[in-house]
Amino acid sequence: MNRPHLSPRIEPAELAWNDGVPESIRFGDVYFSRDNGLEETRHVFLGHNQLPERFSEVPEGGSFVIAENGFGTGLNFLAAWQAWQSQAPTHAATLHFVSVERFPLTREDLTRALALWPELKALADELLQHYPPLVHGVHRLVLNGGRVRLTLFFGDINDAWQSLDFKADAWFLDGFAPSCNPDMWLENTINQVRSHSKPGTTLATFTSVGRIRRALIEVGFRMEKTSGYGRKREMLKGILEAKDPLRPQSPDTIAIIGAGIAGCSLARNLADRGYPVVLIDSSSPGAGASGNLQGALYVKLGVEFNDQTELALTSLTFAQHYYSKWGDQYWHPTGLLQLAHSPQEADRQARFLQRNDYPEDILYPVNRELAGRLSGVPTQSGGLWFPRSGWLEPGNLCRELAEHPLITTQFDMSVESLKACSGKWRICAQEGATITADRVAICAGHASPELIPTERRFRLKAIRGQVTHLPQSTLINPKAVICGNRYLNPALDDIAVTGATFDLHDNNPSITAESHNENIHEISSMLPSLFSASIGEVQNEDLDGRVAFRCTTHDYQPAAGPVFKTAMSGLDGLYLLTGLGSKGLTYAPLLAEYLADQLTGQPACLPWNLVRRLEPQRLHQTDVAIS
Repeated sequence: MNRPHLSPRIEPAELAWNDGVPESIRFGDVYFSRDNGLEETRHVFLGHNQLPERFSEVPEGGSFVIAENGFGTGLNFLAAWQAWQSQAPTHAATLHFVSVERFPLTREDLTRALALWPELKALADELLQHYPPLVHGVHRLVLNGGRVRLTLFFGDINDAWQSLDFKADAWFLDGFAPSCNPDMWLENTINQVRSHSKPGTTLATFTSVGRIRRALIEVGFRMEKTSGYGRKREMLKGILEAKDPLRPQSPDTIAIIGAGIAGCSLARNLADRGYPVVLIDSSSPGAGASGNLQGALYVKLGVEFNDQTELALTSLTFAQHYYSKWGDQYWHPTGLLQLAHSPQEADRQARFLQRNDYPEDILYPVNRELAGRLSGVPTQSGGLWFPRSGWLEPGNLCRELAEHPLITTQFDMSVESLKACSGKWRICAQEGATITADRVAICAGHASPELIPTERRFRLKAIRGQVTHLPQSTLINPKAVICGNRYLNPALDDIAVTGATFDLHDNNPSITAESHNENIHEISSMLPSLFSASIGEVQNEDLDGRVAFRCTTHDYQPAAGPVFKTAMSGLDGLYLLTGLGSKGLTYAPLLAEYLADQLTGQPACLPWNLVRRLEPQRLHQTDVAIS
């Protein structure tokens, strides 16, 4: 579906600075107390939700979820994060913080506001480093080595609570005063607070307005007034009482079949959260479609800002932050040029720019001259420049992701069958070995359907792709990734990778001269000045390359989630992550984050409209073929 707004960019907050304290011009209220905003947060929200004591009780592999109805300057979040650092258990556990902001601060304003709190500087710097671009939708920030996860919704508060899937342990009912911003305190918003709460959920709010207290009582909270902070004499706190509080459970054992970028990202994500994982593959990490020497991090954003475009954009921005921790190893943020390489693509980009307004830290248009200067190769046209993109060494990254104390690897193991038995899964190998796990995630690319123990067929297809390794001596080595009908990466160890072919009806696993010819012809058409005369001296039989098979769905959208949405024939606990196509390096980190959220029962990093696009059940029908 199309968004009601025509542009992905969201309107930022307009601030006035009075005595160094930020004030919203739109709402006529300050973002925090003029007396001492940090101490007010500690008194109102941390103290009256008993957070320090409750943090220390989170079990191994467990999580604590705080929800907030106005992110503002992020001061409440940083105060909670700081308390988590000092009071959280020493074992693996996750603090989730879910917040919404209709008018987010710019990075510059956020930097200025948080500079008021020197004791929070280290945390503020990390927040600023990961602060998302100002576009509508959900942004997941993974902080503190994965021990803190911030789910930040930029948009209307009612859209946020209707779109997000989570249950809070504690609420920070913040935001501007009800008299200044009544929409944030409407009855339907209070009802959403209740629906996102679990037995024993607490809440605290700086306000003591009677109608707010009565509305919270009506939805089931036991409320009471208590002393406020500073000039605020009173505030409210409450608890959702329950007869049968939830009991913590020990982490399940999860088996992951497939050690490509999707499976390795999922295994590492779960292990970082404290879940033991068995990672299984018939070969080694990154040996399949994720095994190319180089891979470009890019997406082709749609002219319309619809769900498909939003998923691609969210995946891209998440992946850019995710890979940044390997910036001195396997991630090369050179920037990426999406070339207007044909009249059709030039027209598409013109319509794209006319219909959309993206922040420049995501992309901006460049003319022919600037395109050549940024990429290092003379071009025939301009295009779109993605300053934070680049390229990866995916095989090396997969191998590092698989190294973790909680990840047990079973490589050179060919899975023959999966069997549900007494609430667990038995994974039987051709070699005779058997592995038992509570749940299984299949991340085996185009081989995934044959592992699912059902007679149903799935609309998945393998598409052959061959890349060509070009000797650096034969070309002008680009400074950045160049994409069009082919991609070209800067050389690594004197080899630049270009490709890949898109062979729908070819299952040949061997390198062919025809595919090399196709790659060279296409990249030469895109970049006529690329090759030196010496390319003519290189024979196809002298060129190296690689063939891999992408896994694609019938609608060319990924699949992530339970294989069957409802209980069916004892097949609960079986999950799928596949169909990433040629954009696997871009989609894998976010979809692994989402599937890990599901497997651990923690807040989802994606809104319902994007979750709906990913559901594997859409692949069950067999009457539509890929053409």
